[in-house]
Amino acid sequence: MAKTFKKQIKDIIYNIAKYSARALYYIASYIIPPNKNIILFESSNGRNYTGNPKAIYEEILNQNLDKEFKSVWVLTNTKTKIPGNPVKVKKPFFRFLYYTLRSGTWIFDSRHLYYLKKNKNTKYVQTWHGTPLKKLALDMDYIDMSGNQDISQYHEDFRKNTKTWQYLISQNTYSSNIFKHAFDFKGEFLEIGYPRNDILINKNNPTDINSIKSKFNIPQDKKIILYAPTWRDNEYYKKGEYKFATEMDFNMLYENLKDEYRLIVKFHYLVKDNVDWSKYNDFVIECDADWDIQELYLVSDIMITDYSSVMFDYALLKRPMLFFTYDLDNYKNNLRDFYFDMVKEVPGPICMNTKDLIDFINNNLDEYNQIYGEKYKKFNEKFNEFDNGQASRKVIDLMRK
Repeated sequence: MAKTFKKQIKDIIYNIAKYSARALYYIASYIIPPNKNIILFESSNGRNYTGNPKAIYEEILNQNLDKEFKSVWVLTNTKTKIPGNPVKVKKPFFRFLYYTLRSGTWIFDSRHLYYLKKNKNTKYVQTWHGTPLKKLALDMDYIDMSGNQDISQYHEDFRKNTKTWQYLISQNTYSSNIFKHAFDFKGEFLEIGYPRNDILINKNNPTDINSIKSKFNIPQDKKIILYAPTWRDNEYYKKGEYKFATEMDFNMLYENLKDEYRLIVKFHYLVKDNVDWSKYNDFVIECDADWDIQELYLVSDIMITDYSSVMFDYALLKRPMLFFTYDLDNYKNNLRDFYFDMVKEVPGPICMNTKDLIDFINNNLDEYNQIYGEKYKKFNEKFNEFDNGQASRKVIDLMRK
């Protein structure tokens, strides 16, 4: 009984402190003016340093504009390594809240915290984080995310969030058309391709690829398979922390491919699992969470994925893709519906089990271009029409104007 009472007191104190802080924050939003030369960056809800915001920030460094712009990074772990000399603020503490008000530009790749206040003079560049295969936001008819099944509230939260976005980056016309209704977006589209993909165009050469392999200690004498699946909405530990859901038979992969290949498994940033790969230590290359997936695209010879938007970025390299979709019907019918017929459009084999994957790699990989070349060409024409290696520069030009 005493423990229950103490907990109630703690909850009351916590809520008083929380709502008092937010009240002060809203008052401060009318007092603290934004500075046009301060840029607030956030990637993957502050979980890491990656993606489109990373690419834009590093272009600022490349152009030696870090004296002109003060860059502030929002992080859940401020020990995250970031080049240059940015300010790092811990989410969701006071310095973070201060810089949401003080920054002249926000550059985020996901929705922001619902209570954040954006000054009317602050520019908001929403880069988003992928071309959609799975139905998004207001287009979703049902959800089951970390146990949340309230689709009406989910829609309302999304509307409130997106109405503050002024600019939205798009990789293709297909995405722009979907974003209009999925996000109820009424701002300005930046149809320039994704900044994170500049590296796939500008560094797709042996010298840069070998340099990345050396950085990650990836062997030069083996072919590299990248396995990059998405997350499953209904397989989670708690809100925002998902399990590594797969039916991949790693024993079978190991026995059949270890002589010629090495495997990198790249989790989605929402997946929080510690997998013991030690039994495959001469096959699986352990991947740190902060390894940039664009660099992993460059060092890989083949990619295996499922319903992830990584397929659209990787297609720029025109390398083989295989689709391990063991739960295709269940995923489509019970988790997320799709915008297009995946089986008909993706440029690679649909594999329902590990054996099919291995059979294709061992017996059909040499004929990949012959089988899927025309399909691959149409896929790139539809989904990568704007990517030309200059997206980061174009965002910076916009900010400077």
